[in-house]
Amino acid sequence: MEGIVALSLIYWIAVGIIFLIGMIKMIGALARNEPAKPGLKLIIAAVIMLVIGAGACAAILGGISVR
Repeated sequence: MEGIVALSLIYWIAVGIIFLIGMIKMIGALARNEPAKPGLKLIIAAVIMLVIGAGACAAILGGISVR
């Protein structure tokens, strides 16, 4: 079970880092009057990862078998 906890922590840290990088890129692009599309793509990817990760955590904590 320790492996699942470690992987979950790494996953959530990765989601947070991707979200923060997306925010920084978007704010920087908007400040320079450049397109903010790359930053927006990172934020959208982080939100999708957040939803998938939350569902996986709910399945693991609830004891639901995905098979």
